[in-house]
Amino acid sequence: MVQALNSAMDVMMARDDSVVVFGEDVGYFGGVFRCTEGLQRKYGPDRAFDTPIAEAGILATAVGMGVYGLRPVVEIQFADYIYPATDQLISTAARLRYRSAGEFTAPITVRTPCGGGIFGGQTHSQSPEAIFTHVCGLKTVIPSNPYDAKGLLISAIEDDDPVIFLEPKRLYNGPFNGHHDQAVTPWTEHPAGEVPEGHYTIPLSKASLVRPGEDVTVLTYGTMVHVALAAVAEGGVDAEVIDLRTLVPVDIDTIVTSVTKTGRCVIVHEATRTSGFGAELSALVQENCFYSLEAPIVRVTGWDTPYPHALEWDYFPGPRRVAEGLRKAMEG
Repeated sequence: MVQALNSAMDVMMARDDSVVVFGEDVGYFGGVFRCTEGLQRKYGPDRAFDTPIAEAGILATAVGMGVYGLRPVVEIQFADYIYPATDQLISTAARLRYRSAGEFTAPITVRTPCGGGIFGGQTHSQSPEAIFTHVCGLKTVIPSNPYDAKGLLISAIEDDDPVIFLEPKRLYNGPFNGHHDQAVTPWTEHPAGEVPEGHYTIPLSKASLVRPGEDVTVLTYGTMVHVALAAVAEGGVDAEVIDLRTLVPVDIDTIVTSVTKTGRCVIVHEATRTSGFGAELSALVQENCFYSLEAPIVRVTGWDTPYPHALEWDYFPGPRRVAEGLRKAMEG
């Protein structure tokens, strides 16, 4: 996935001189996770450069660049560090098109690694996607595999409005299925690890049906796609697994079609439960599929606590917890 993301930025920088990449350690060093490696050497320090440790400043600079015709792709080193920049994102970038009556836009892509599974503790494991899905004017994207990551990132960079692009760091090197005590499977052994070299896009509005099924619909995204698939395989439930890919705008048509067919729904995400994006999904399913539901909607999520270091795997919604959620939905 690291190579796919790097390729997306490389492709867009080659195609469009207005695309610039910057953030903490992304230039000379190539990023903490090496997603921007080689871009400064190829395109020079004016188009791929390092910034001070000042997230609000990074986003404020990006807004100004966007107004003047550039397409900034900025990296916030960890999603946990994005909070100082939320005022620039929410009050400025997201509102710019509206407040200027369409005269100005903010074509900004904000890349940031999110989620746990790496023993990062409370300040390197957060999943803050729900904060941004609440904001009108922001698009929120979370890929689950390299093929999608490249296509979605290119679409985000080409979009004329700000996009929050969250990258599950546990997926950088392989499709993690939640079994932390098993060997890591590399992307080279997964079909979605095959990524075309050139330019291609995936719409920022279309979910992916990763597993067809008849008994229950699983709505999920990011790392939890692979955890859900593992839980389905181990639990023996014929579940239909949908990878949302883009949370806003969400693909409501795919959701409604699936839940109407199965009559049951399990929502899975790693973020905390209260006011997590699963709550919005639950409301959407209830509003649109009420007469098709045969059981209460089930949510399997992280707990309403800071992400623990020592008890990481009690917090992380692994295959066992997801399988329990599937059984609950089937028995309801």
